[in-house]
Amino acid sequence: MIRTTVPALVGVPEEARLQVAALPRTVEAHDDKMASLPFMNAIETGGSAVSAGPLALPFEVGAWNLERCLFPEATAGLLRRATPAPVVLVSEMDSGMARTGQRNTTAELAGHLGMAYAYGVEFLELGLGSQTERDFCRDDFNLHGFHGNGLMAAVPLTQPFMLRLEGGRLWFVDGGDQPRLGERMAIGAIIETEAGPFVAVSVHLESAATAAYRERQVVALIDALDHAFPGLPVLIGGDLNTGNHTGGDFEAEGLFREAALRGFSRHGGPLDQMTTRPSLITRWPDRAMKLDWFLARGLVIGGAWIVPSLDETGRPLSDHDLIVCTVEGFA
Repeated sequence: MIRTTVPALVGVPEEARLQVAALPRTVEAHDDKMASLPFMNAIETGGSAVSAGPLALPFEVGAWNLERCLFPEATAGLLRRATPAPVVLVSEMDSGMARTGQRNTTAELAGHLGMAYAYGVEFLELGLGSQTERDFCRDDFNLHGFHGNGLMAAVPLTQPFMLRLEGGRLWFVDGGDQPRLGERMAIGAIIETEAGPFVAVSVHLESAATAAYRERQVVALIDALDHAFPGLPVLIGGDLNTGNHTGGDFEAEGLFREAALRGFSRHGGPLDQMTTRPSLITRWPDRAMKLDWFLARGLVIGGAWIVPSLDETGRPLSDHDLIVCTVEGFA
């Protein structure tokens, strides 16, 4: 579990990224290089919480895969209209990528919302992205090439941590038009409430793999949380990629069974309401899927619902809709 925090993650020159791209496509070469890169082994923390806390109960929590976060200001506007959530879990956030104007999208979004944030790099992108993503590039280079996950809160984040999940380095060994160094990960922190502290976790499981692969990732995540934060309530939220390689059948995912055996309940809004949609990047998805969920333990969840990821003009802000749940209290 990574605990080191820095005010800004510092990248490497483009020449060094080209050297990474030229490495042998093996797990050993990948892991040796990743261990040597400081930005892959630290958490960026910043922003400014509008309140010293603790959070009053009940409160809402949002989780949103923002598909690079093309429009931080419009995204903040939708969040303000949709929910007063003082905690927001985000995934697929760019920093220093040409396709998002070289911006630090998590820092910008947190700034618009008046929140503190923690951000970690899931992948060092070795290219500009997919062909549709290149349509958004004004530059022919990435300033940093960071793509990752984060969490934001209107109160201070304490003991931030990042955990890389079990995986086969799939996007490095065979990344197609999106070659990457890195592995799926979870990032979290302790948040204080009037009823006590809980652990908030933003997670992004693997899409290009089987249900059994994701099940192992969830088991390893829960085991790590139990070791690091024994006895504390936990709320995990994000893109669990449920239904990939199971024909879209999210109930075929063993991760729900394993989470339940460890005391977690699942919450994702109506079971017949999917959480994906066509977007400016994913323009012609093969099918709608239900990928996004909360997993809660030690918390009373009053309900969960899905908010369409459309701005006031009807423009899609992501290929995932926002999911929201209400934390009523501690169990």
